[in-house]
Amino acid sequence: MRLFLCSLLFALCSFRANAQTLRDTVERYTADRDALGRRYAVAYSPARRDRMRVFYRDWQKRVDAISYDRLDVEGRIDWHLLENGLRRELALLDQDGRRAGEMARLLPFADTISALMEARRRMETVKPRETATTLAALTRSVDSARARVESPAGRDTSRAARIVALRAAAQLGRLRSTLDDWFSFYRGYDPAFTWWNLDPWRRTDSALVRYEKSIRRDLVGQKEGEDEPIIGDPIGTEALRAELAFEMIPYGPEELLRIAEREFAWCETEMRRAAHDMGLGDDWKAAVERVKNTYVEPGKQTDLVRDLAREAEEFVESRNLLTVPPLAKEVWRMEMLSPAQQKVSPFFLGGEVMQVSYPTDEMTAEDKLMSLRGNNPHFSRATVHHELIPGHHLQGFMIDRYMPHRREFGTPFWMEGWALYWEMRLWELGFPRSPEDRVGMLFWRSHRAARIIFSLRFHMGTMTPEEAIDLLVNRVGHERANATAEVRRSFNGSYPPLYQIAYMIGGLQFRALQRELVGTGKMTERAFHDGVLQGGIMPVELVRARLMGTRLARDWKPAWAFQ
Repeated sequence: MRLFLCSLLFALCSFRANAQTLRDTVERYTADRDALGRRYAVAYSPARRDRMRVFYRDWQKRVDAISYDRLDVEGRIDWHLLENGLRRELALLDQDGRRAGEMARLLPFADTISALMEARRRMETVKPRETATTLAALTRSVDSARARVESPAGRDTSRAARIVALRAAAQLGRLRSTLDDWFSFYRGYDPAFTWWNLDPWRRTDSALVRYEKSIRRDLVGQKEGEDEPIIGDPIGTEALRAELAFEMIPYGPEELLRIAEREFAWCETEMRRAAHDMGLGDDWKAAVERVKNTYVEPGKQTDLVRDLAREAEEFVESRNLLTVPPLAKEVWRMEMLSPAQQKVSPFFLGGEVMQVSYPTDEMTAEDKLMSLRGNNPHFSRATVHHELIPGHHLQGFMIDRYMPHRREFGTPFWMEGWALYWEMRLWELGFPRSPEDRVGMLFWRSHRAARIIFSLRFHMGTMTPEEAIDLLVNRVGHERANATAEVRRSFNGSYPPLYQIAYMIGGLQFRALQRELVGTGKMTERAFHDGVLQGGIMPVELVRARLMGTRLARDWKPAWAFQ
């Protein structure tokens, strides 16, 4: 009997130990991956792709070998997060390979620069005279590529070619930085190296600068001193389906477009109702115009943001909607966005640091008015809580303190979806006090519906950037300059293809889950919201499994029909 009890106790301890090991496993994976990322840092380099592919496949074997049946609810969630993440990383490496191949015609010298850095990383003894010869050949290769681009015969300005050219221009900047890093390591330290390589390096560096300008001017179509044209990098319908699968969204692009149009129609109906309550009949554009002109005077926006933040904090706490740690309220702060930053981000950016967009004395009169109107009190009232509490700042605060290893599996459907969910929930709870407040909240909600439409349709090849700008102007009510900045940020920036759809789709997921658990009395409002924030960042269907205590099967696949 005693032996049986000892064996049972050992089995229980082993089960518990195994159930707790995946956090350590994920942390080890992340540390190893990040270390390799620093070692193989040249984007699109063959050495990086080859090494990382070996790394991810080795980790797939380690994940497959885990005793899944011994894992508890949290362990199984971690297992699926890690398994899904590894498959996604391998798919991204394949994508990198395809893109490198597409850029090879424009960047035939890229592997030479990568090889110089690889030799340095392997700590090979540098041979100054040989590297000088390599640099001289590299300069000739860059100049030859530039000559081809500048000749009429090599000037392909089709949309597909411009997409690759824009990507190549960005890669040229990274390659130049890599070459500078390689050269700076030896410069001055090794007299022979500097003696042989200083002039060849300068020539190569200048050649890279000239070539990037040629690509931007002759292929991308960017004029000197002007903003980069909005070109983007559409991935196609099938790639969208693959991305949705990795994000654990069991819907196709066409279904999501129908959801977006439904939400857009709701916003338009409510906007007309708000316009009527403002004495403007059905003229919602007139209502938006009136609201835009309620801006506070220059220098007063930070006071407005402070007051709106405190109002949102008091609203959620007084109704016992969720737990707000006092430290979270204490540590957030404000900074101002520069005029240059406002060209890309004409509205708030948030988190622990609230970045305020408002006119500065350096801006043109036109840009000042655009910023004033786009950041009026009613629009701001709908976004301050999105960026701070209960939105992004509180999310970041809790991620750092609960399940921080899951930061590795970050998804905008959780991050942006949660903040958008609160716009929906606060609307339901009567947060907008006036028709003007409702217009402000509806402006942003319709903006998120529009993001689904223009993001998906752009990547499906059925909408141009210009049509996306028109959509934001005509159906949402954006200033054209703000709409242009929004589309540029979405398509030419570093956002992944599904990022802009994640706001509303993630918000709808959280709203459906709230109704399923809180609306049926299975959880209190506060327990639900605290449970989401204390579980770490992950796809929302896994949040659902966690809150319901579901022990996922090893062959589990996302299938939650939240709409």
